[in-house]
Amino acid sequence: MLLSHQIKRKTRCFCPIREVIMSIMLRHILKRNSNSYIGRLASASASGRLFSWRRRRRTFCSEPQRESIQYDVVIVGAGPAGLSAAIRFKQLCRENDTDLSVCVVEKGAEVGAHIISGNVFEPRALDELIPQWRQEESPITVPVSSDKFLLLTKNHAFSLPCPFNNRGNYVISLSQLVRWMGVKAEELGVEIYPGFAASEILYDSNDTVVGIRTNDMGISKDGSKKENFQPGIELKGRVTLLAEGCRGSLSEKIMDKYNLREKGHAQHQTYALGIKEVWEIDERKHKPGAVIHTLGWPLDQKTYGGSFLYHMKDRQISIGFVVALNYQNPFLSPYEEFQKLKHHPAIKPLLEGGTVLQYGARTLNEGGFQSIPYPAFPGGAVIGCSAGFLNVPKIKGTHTAMKSGMLAAEASFGVLHKGSSMEKYWDALRSSWIWEELYRARNFRPAFEYGLIPGLAISALEHYIMKGRAALTLKHGKPDNEATNVAEFHCPIKYPKPDGVLSFDIPTSLHRSNTNHEHDQPAHLRLKDPKKPELVNLPVYAGPESRYCPARVYEYNPDETGQLKLQINAQNCLHCKACDIKDPKQNIQWTAPEGGGGPGYSIM
Repeated sequence: MLLSHQIKRKTRCFCPIREVIMSIMLRHILKRNSNSYIGRLASASASGRLFSWRRRRRTFCSEPQRESIQYDVVIVGAGPAGLSAAIRFKQLCRENDTDLSVCVVEKGAEVGAHIISGNVFEPRALDELIPQWRQEESPITVPVSSDKFLLLTKNHAFSLPCPFNNRGNYVISLSQLVRWMGVKAEELGVEIYPGFAASEILYDSNDTVVGIRTNDMGISKDGSKKENFQPGIELKGRVTLLAEGCRGSLSEKIMDKYNLREKGHAQHQTYALGIKEVWEIDERKHKPGAVIHTLGWPLDQKTYGGSFLYHMKDRQISIGFVVALNYQNPFLSPYEEFQKLKHHPAIKPLLEGGTVLQYGARTLNEGGFQSIPYPAFPGGAVIGCSAGFLNVPKIKGTHTAMKSGMLAAEASFGVLHKGSSMEKYWDALRSSWIWEELYRARNFRPAFEYGLIPGLAISALEHYIMKGRAALTLKHGKPDNEATNVAEFHCPIKYPKPDGVLSFDIPTSLHRSNTNHEHDQPAHLRLKDPKKPELVNLPVYAGPESRYCPARVYEYNPDETGQLKLQINAQNCLHCKACDIKDPKQNIQWTAPEGGGGPGYSIM
């Protein structure tokens, strides 16, 4: 059965790119309070032309040409790292009485629309970036009030010593935090363009990065131009910072092109898939700031993963399930394992009588210290989760992502204002508390390559006795896609049917993600070899893409002859990137769809 999910939402509007860019320009021009600018904009609009600018310089371009806008710094991604970089850069401009321009381009329809995380927030980086945030109306209002760590069996929960030390941290919605940060960035003069997907890196004749190009819009599935076709915009920068989040498509290309993993002597990155729901529960059960983490059931002892349950404000809780993508059994479905989890006796009573408000999923980096690439390249740097600074034992990466963005901003300012090099970013990173923190945590994740019980023993030794100072650095196992076993080594897993109360089918959950894509556009999920799903994935691995995807983008359906063929429902995509990582033969390539498409998170 074809699952083709499309939702129309009043809050999202897919406008021609030229109209959107004109409205954004007008907003910034009004802020600058210059009548001459407004007059020139009106003139350009009336004549069907668009101007591009660098600070106060304008260049008119005729209609058929691709528009180009010049900035000092171009940042791809309005997440914690990208916005921290933008804010810190503009702070340095003010401190040094200089005017340098910063643009942030974001593929979500609005800032925060694609942001999803647990999230127990450690404010260390924010204390450095915006020291007065506690005196402002920030969305950080629920301090952690309790902290529990449980080992689950099928019917019981056993309390373990809690290693997380969340005192002084806060339970937040990360999508709400980045919206607030976006406002702070704009107050400093940062120009943010939501709804624009960066699809291509721009290079000069010396192979130096000079910016990005956004997706063309108005192209149909067959590649022809529709009536509303608009060419992508070139956003050129003297420095380009890639803050796309985990498994960023442009970041991966840059790391391959400049051999940044080899240059940084890094191992391959390892990943996990996180699936999350936000519930509204009975007020009598709600304990703002309560934090629970679990290991064990429903996963087997060879599969690393666990769950989180955080009490937010307004009777809301966030509950999620994280599965390492190096799991072996191709029949495992992370989504279905999450549905099973909610029926556990330690969790079910809390959810009963509640309502699901939102659903989403995203991959996260778990490689830690061993997998940090060399982050600088000619013309820019990779920051945040695009590089991979998640602290696995803390289950936190927002504070490290923010700090990396701040360090990259300082290096970028040095390049533009003092003539230094982006290599300073690498030096600053290795001298920062990010490096020290990840070094101490480096052996936690690879310890679980030996299974759940040995992993707990080794990580406890590291945490409580060695305190991260062990002379040995453990290595990661196989890349996640190579860890998948062939189907003949495993038995199919029979998952229970959802009850519609605690557990749900994927179409129901997908509706809660507010996911939407323009249907008539080229598929952004591309097969390098279209024959491989039927020749390899299905007969050898039993079609694992139909199970690891938390949005049922991939389905095997019979054709007119009865042969099973892979159907890609790209419009369902949550932009989690699991397929780009877990496909056994790395045959699926995730690329950016038209800007503004994808999930529409508001409280994730």
